[in-house]
Amino acid sequence: MSSARRDWRPQLTVMLANTRKASAEASQCSAAFKKKVLLDIASRIEKKTAWLLRENQKDVAGAKAAGLSSAMIDRLTLTGKRIKVMADGVRTVAGLKDPIGKVQAKWTRPNGLRLQKVTVPLGVILMIYESRPNVTVECAALCLKSSNVAILRGGREAMASNRAFVTIFRASLKRHGLLPFHINLVTTTDYAAVDFLLVQEGKIDLVIPRGGEKLIRRVVEKSRIPVIKHYQGICHVYVDKKADLKKAVSIAINAKLQRPGVCNAMETLLVHKGIAAKFLPAVGIPLKAGGCEIRGDAVTRRYLPWAKPAKASDFGREFLERILAVRVVKNTAEAIRHIETYGSRHTDAIVTEDKNAADIFKAKVDSSSVMVNASTRFSDGFEYGFGAEIGISTDKIHARGPMGLEGLTSYKYIVEGNGQVRT
Repeated sequence: MSSARRDWRPQLTVMLANTRKASAEASQCSAAFKKKVLLDIASRIEKKTAWLLRENQKDVAGAKAAGLSSAMIDRLTLTGKRIKVMADGVRTVAGLKDPIGKVQAKWTRPNGLRLQKVTVPLGVILMIYESRPNVTVECAALCLKSSNVAILRGGREAMASNRAFVTIFRASLKRHGLLPFHINLVTTTDYAAVDFLLVQEGKIDLVIPRGGEKLIRRVVEKSRIPVIKHYQGICHVYVDKKADLKKAVSIAINAKLQRPGVCNAMETLLVHKGIAAKFLPAVGIPLKAGGCEIRGDAVTRRYLPWAKPAKASDFGREFLERILAVRVVKNTAEAIRHIETYGSRHTDAIVTEDKNAADIFKAKVDSSSVMVNASTRFSDGFEYGFGAEIGISTDKIHARGPMGLEGLTSYKYIVEGNGQVRT
C-alpha cells in the first residue's frame, strides 16, 4: 500500500462513519432550525467576501500556471458579484418550503389500514465536480435544507476556494450545536480516493458527478452506488420561419455568448430556410463581433461567407468555447430530427410566433428542458426557482433536468392499523 493511500484511507473511513451519525442528526432537524442555519451561512459568506476572493486567487493563479482552458478558469473564478449571488442563492434555499415530512398521498384500505406516502432524505450524497466553487455552496445548502449529508470532492484546481467555503459552513454548524460532518470536503487529490468512495455501498446513498464527459463516464463505470448524471450539454436553438427576428437574434446571442463554457450554452443553431436570408446576417455580425467562430453548412456560408465549413463532427459536439455550429433546415420536422440525432437531451429551444410549431416542438423534443422563445441559459436550478441546483440529469429517473430539493428526497410508507393481520 502506498504512503499516499495510507494518508487518506483512515481519514475517509472516519469521515464515512461520522456521516452516518450526521445523517441521523439531520433527519431530526426542524424546518425552522434548518432555515436559521442557512440564513446564518449566507450572512457569513457575504462578510467573508474579501477572504474568499483572496483564497480564490490562489486557485486562479495555479490554474493559469497549469495552462487550464479559459472555460475552466471562468468556472473557477470568483468575483464580488458572484459571491453575492451565491449568498443570495443560500437565502433563497433557506426560504423554500421544506421538502421533508411532506405527505404526498394518503388513503385507507377496505380492511381499515391507513397509509401515508411521506418524503424522507436520501441520506449521504457524494458530489464529484471540477473547477466550480459555486457547486460547493449550492450542494451544501441544498443538502442541509433537505436533511441530507454532503461529501464534496471538488477539483484540485479549486481546493483553496472549497476549503474556505466549507470552513464557513462548518463554523455555522458548530455555532448551532451540530456535528461538522453534515458537510465534508475530500482534501486529498489522489483519484484513488474517489474510486474508494465509489464502492462504499451502504455508506453513501447517491453519487452526483458534475464536470466533463470524461469525468462523468469514469464515475459511472466505477460506481457501485446509483449515479445521477448528464454526459454532455449539446443544446440547440431552432429559429422557425415565423420567428420574431429581434427575439431570435437576442436569444441566440445570449444562449451562445452570455457564458459559453457552461453546459446550457447553445452549441448548435438551426435556422429555417425561409428566414435564413434575413436572420443569418442579423445574428452573424454580433456573433462575430463577440469573438464567436461560426462553422456552417453550405447554405449558412452563402449568407455568412466568412464562416468556416462545418464538419460532420461539429454537429453533436460540446464546444464549451466561442464556437458555434450552424445548419439551415427545411422545416420544423427536420430540426427535430437533427436534435434527436445529435442532441444530448439536456436543453433545446425553439423561437417562433407559430403556436402549432411550438406545440409540435414541445411534444416531440425529448429533452429534460424544452424552451419556447427563451434562451437555453435559463436551464438552471436558480433560474427555475429552486434556489440552486445540485446537478442536472438527462436520465429518465426520479430526478430529471435541474435537480433541486425535490430531487434530493425519497419517500417511505407509513402504515397504521388496529390489530389487522393478513389471512
